[in-house]
Amino acid sequence: MMNASMMKNRVQLIGHLGQAPEIKNLDNGNKMARMSIATNETYKNAQGEYVTETQWHNVIAWGKVAEVAEKILQKGSEVVVEGKLIHRNYADKDGVKKYVTEVQLHNILLMDKKEASH
Repeated sequence: MMNASMMKNRVQLIGHLGQAPEIKNLDNGNKMARMSIATNETYKNAQGEYVTETQWHNVIAWGKVAEVAEKILQKGSEVVVEGKLIHRNYADKDGVKKYVTEVQLHNILLMDKKEASH
């Protein structure tokens, strides 16, 4: 059973990768993986029509989780990701402050069914 402190800043998404993870090998020997995951929500609008909305989520993984992402994920993979929200900001090349929200990955579950090889 989880206590409340374990549930603070916890995010879980089910979606599809927009592209293969972008992998960077860091100077300290660790890996970093960046990816975008699309989640879809379908609802009925005021006219009674079904509408599907897609939300894109920026996801980042470090170390062992990045290594796993590099090995098993590809464009279109259906995944369950679990992690925490990270908010950061930076100044772009023109000095304009940009704000970014990302999911820092703790766990990945690949939902794609593997085809049997013959």
